[in-house]
Amino acid sequence: MNKKVLVTGATGYIGGSVALKLRQAGFQVTGLTRTDEGAVKLRELGISPYIGTLNDFEPLIQAAKEADIVVNAADSDNIFAVTTLLTALEGSGKTFVHTSGSSIVGDKAAGEYTSKVYHEEIIEPLPEKLARVTIDRTVLAAANRGIRSMVICPSLIYGTGYGIHKDSIQVPWLIELALKRGAACHIGKGENVWSNVHIDDLVELYLLAIERAPAGSFFFAENGEASIREVGEAINRAFELGPETEMMSLDEAINQWGPEAAHFAFGSNSRVRSTKARKMLGWNPKGTALLEEIENGCYKK
Repeated sequence: MNKKVLVTGATGYIGGSVALKLRQAGFQVTGLTRTDEGAVKLRELGISPYIGTLNDFEPLIQAAKEADIVVNAADSDNIFAVTTLLTALEGSGKTFVHTSGSSIVGDKAAGEYTSKVYHEEIIEPLPEKLARVTIDRTVLAAANRGIRSMVICPSLIYGTGYGIHKDSIQVPWLIELALKRGAACHIGKGENVWSNVHIDDLVELYLLAIERAPAGSFFFAENGEASIREVGEAINRAFELGPETEMMSLDEAINQWGPEAAHFAFGSNSRVRSTKARKMLGWNPKGTALLEEIENGCYKK
């Protein structure tokens, strides 16, 4: 193999999982980390550390130029990092994989259900998500600049990560609050629905995209969906908290998690379909279903 990969966010949940899987697949992997402590941990996993930040310019340019493939899994909203990496790769024909997130189609529903489902070709962001969508479109447009660029857009991710950081955000935060309050909580009725994907399947999608995806490709990543109330009910069962979930107001949620998370991680609908990944790449997700994972999998350990 001997191809060199630079992974930003290599100490994080997604980036760390992708970095380790790439190393196991025979790639030479370098991971961007901000600290000496992170560098030590990456070396223990067989990943070469590159100490720096997304806000560096010349160092990030140099690191990207030394790689055959760049995977950006550090910050979906950092336009400066993205444009720096694209500048480094321009005209090279090298691969650039950018990580987005399906909150780009979030609807600020405050726990209410919507029937709207999005596919890759149909994205209508609210103003709060327009900046992230603009970054995604900048990456896709870089296919016209001699870069094999693509975007992977995960939905709610669950399961144990492979790298240094093992946990995602949404399910662990809901579990933490449930254990604190004695019952799982949801904003309003909790009927808002999120598509979801197991970390194992998501990592496999990254590898398939690196291997097969044409320049300018955008992929949603999902393999099922559930309402936040259903997630809460599964948490209650897993931790024997009783049958009843608790409603919380949007203001309570903002106080608990902040406005971004309250509106777009826990109160919104984010329903997508990954038809393109399945048809174009042959992606065949097989991970344990979300509610089963909560009740009988990694979260009970």
